Amino acid sequence: MELPNRRDKRTPMVLLTRKIEFAASHLYHNPNLSAEENRRIFGKCNNPHGHGHNYALEVTVEGEPDPVTGMVLDLKELKEILEREVMQRMDHRHLNYEVAELAGQIPTCENVARVIWQLLEPKITQGRLHRVRLYESPDLFADCYRNGANAAGMS
Repeated sequence: MELPNRRDKRTPMVLLTRKIEFAASHLYHNPNLSAEENRRIFGKCNNPHGHGHNYALEVTVEGEPDPVTGMVLDLKELKEILEREVMQRMDHRHLNYEVAELAGQIPTCENVARVIWQLLEPKITQGRLHRVRLYESPDLFADCYRNGANAAGMS
């Protein structure tokens, strides 16, 4: 069996995605706005007791499969990174009060996805983090790409 030449421009880049799910609560509130403005802008999401979501997180890593293992990265290592950086930090937590990385931010889907990117990017040493997609509900998600790259993978 002949292995592909890693320098060959015709060898396609591989995108590998792992999905995890976690549950967390949050509320939307900007302390610089009046109570009335917060209610007007954020509606039900401004409930002072918060509300919960069953989040789904997709993490996509890009790279070339290793010629020895055939893998872009060690999937066990990625699972351990997600457990340590996301699950232990956010699962069954109130994002406003229990996640230090979200302190001073409104924990919107967009901000949570960006924080997850910042947590994961330095930890993934095989391949390169390509996308973080966080579903807050089945019909609402936020995508983060490197330096604002688009879905076509442009960096």
